[in-house]
Amino acid sequence: MRELVILGTASQVPTRTRNHNGYLLRWDGEGLLFDPGEGTQRQMTHAGVSASGITRICLTHLHGDHCFGLPGVLSRMVLDGVTHPVHLHYPDSGEETVRALVSLATPGLDLRLTPHGAAGSIAEGLEVQPLRHRIEAYGYRLTEPSSRTLLPERLAAAGITGPDVGRLQREGRIGDITLRDVSVARPGQSFAFVMDTAECEGADALADGVDLLVAESTFSDDDAALADQYLHLTAGQAGALASNANAGTLVLTHFSSRYPDVDVLAAQARAAVVGSGGSGTQVIAANDLDRIPLPKRRRAAAS
Repeated sequence: MRELVILGTASQVPTRTRNHNGYLLRWDGEGLLFDPGEGTQRQMTHAGVSASGITRICLTHLHGDHCFGLPGVLSRMVLDGVTHPVHLHYPDSGEETVRALVSLATPGLDLRLTPHGAAGSIAEGLEVQPLRHRIEAYGYRLTEPSSRTLLPERLAAAGITGPDVGRLQREGRIGDITLRDVSVARPGQSFAFVMDTAECEGADALADGVDLLVAESTFSDDDAALADQYLHLTAGQAGALASNANAGTLVLTHFSSRYPDVDVLAAQARAAVVGSGGSGTQVIAANDLDRIPLPKRRRAAAS
């Protein structure tokens, strides 16, 4: 199963209808929890997802609305008897804060602290890029390697059946028949998480061609001066980011409490998509407890 579970969508201050940040990406056997703010443990209960499924926790930065739920989540995992290792990723400048938060949690979890301080790969398929915020911040991107899909009609025409199918996949060739002769490219799926940031090259790199992009949309375009002051994105900037990157689906979140109706922000993002020359990017304004499936794989030309 691959889906994004929205646990909270509020920036800085929770509201009656929006909890602090929290996003759980369910990716096959992995569970990646991004930016658990206050109340994340309770939101997981409301969403019907188990803390025992978490394998990685990814913090973009150490502002409280993105990490104060960490001790509760870790304690819940201990209570639920989690025995597998859990990797905690975060900017290395936040080491002191992270250790303080971890010290508040119930001991007993095999928690592996893995700070990072530069762009690059931090785990298989998982990379970070620096963002532009008031403190050190990084966004995350998860990418599945591309592969190939076998075509039964081509296999039959080539006379390849039974155990030879597996052999062809392992070895890439049987006699004069290559894997490419009987298959088509199967693009890997990708996910990017761009939180508190102004426009920057790191955000562009994370969003490039991604299937599902989660991006902050703290301010309306009408409040662009505030966005510039506090180094956040407006809804229109988030829409332009997604469109310029040819992202498949854009999920807007991290809304300021000044906007009780975030449909206005979604409309601004959609207008920016069109204004940037794009039309293929779907825009979703997230609500707490939404479940958003990964979009279908993009098609690749036969080869």
